[in-house]
Amino acid sequence: MSTDPKLQQGAILIAVTGFGIIGYGLTFLYSAYLGTEFELGVDTLGGVTRAELATTNPEMLHYMDHLHVGLGGLLVALGITLVALGWYGVQGGYRWAVVTSLVIALTALATNFLVHYHPGFGYDWMIHIAPSVLVTLLVLIGGTRAYQGLPSIARS
Repeated sequence: MSTDPKLQQGAILIAVTGFGIIGYGLTFLYSAYLGTEFELGVDTLGGVTRAELATTNPEMLHYMDHLHVGLGGLLVALGITLVALGWYGVQGGYRWAVVTSLVIALTALATNFLVHYHPGFGYDWMIHIAPSVLVTLLVLIGGTRAYQGLPSIARS
């Protein structure tokens, strides 16, 4: 384990961000089981609330809930992955762990912008996508900080 403060700070920031993603994944699980919205920032779809959809088309709501539960589980798993990468890989001075953390964050941001920044998406997409933007920024800052602390010949 490295003692370089930059590497330590970057690793901790990546790991803490992973815990944030775990929390975000839990919000999807909460919405599916206990929530009154469809998801964060989406109160209605086509003018229909979650409660109205439960009455008029419960099969559709169950299908949407099953997708949200799957997404929530994947986000929790992704968060655990970032915690492990930050705490064990990045903090251990492994360049591949820094690069993997950055690739994960950039892939998530790119796919989110592709689907959300669309004229047909009539929701407050900045609030809706804010967690992804925040996660990407934190991992980029943590990854950059960690990269600065890597030894000149880092372990690969």
